[in-house]
Amino acid sequence: MRNRRIGDTAIAGVTVVALCSGAWLLRSGAETHAPPQPSAAQAHAGGDSGRAAAPALPPSPPDRVRIPAIHVDAPLTGLALTASGSLDVPPASRKNLAGWYEAGTTPGETGTAVLAGHVDNAEGPAVFYDLGALPRGGTIEVDRRDGSVAVFTVDAVEVYDAKDFPDEKVYGAARRPELRVITCGGGYSRSTGYRGNVVVFAHLTGSS
Repeated sequence: MRNRRIGDTAIAGVTVVALCSGAWLLRSGAETHAPPQPSAAQAHAGGDSGRAAAPALPPSPPDRVRIPAIHVDAPLTGLALTASGSLDVPPASRKNLAGWYEAGTTPGETGTAVLAGHVDNAEGPAVFYDLGALPRGGTIEVDRRDGSVAVFTVDAVEVYDAKDFPDEKVYGAARRPELRVITCGGGYSRSTGYRGNVVVFAHLTGSS
């Protein structure tokens, strides 16, 4: 797999086997248990959500992510790169745990911050199972270690086949505080697992 870049740091794609195995679907049947996928209405429509960008926050590691529209309230763990250069993932056994790329931008500061989490594990749905159902205009709140809360508004939710993943669009540098939230998606096959990724695009619109 060719390298993908977040800022100035090269990484292989988030579509690693550990994140996208679909073990639960393999056991339970994809037809009735597949996670929701984004609709055309959730995609980019020539602009963002219309909410004005808030001033950037100083760097501070995140501790927790909340996405009220899909009932996510999860702690965050730092993710590094594996020896092969791919982004590591949270332990699959902890289904309500998400991760953030700790060598990159922290959520709320200028640039593109990245969160990633499992869509399922062998026991059932995991933290980002419903990510594909998140509506444009929805809110993502990130608790930061300095005591502040970075509030992001969702601009788009899109799904990409692994072979067509738009590296620069997802991971490229940004002039304002932006957030990407990534999990597996793009349909499911018993022979190959998930075929791609669901990606949420959001920008900072407030803080407290």
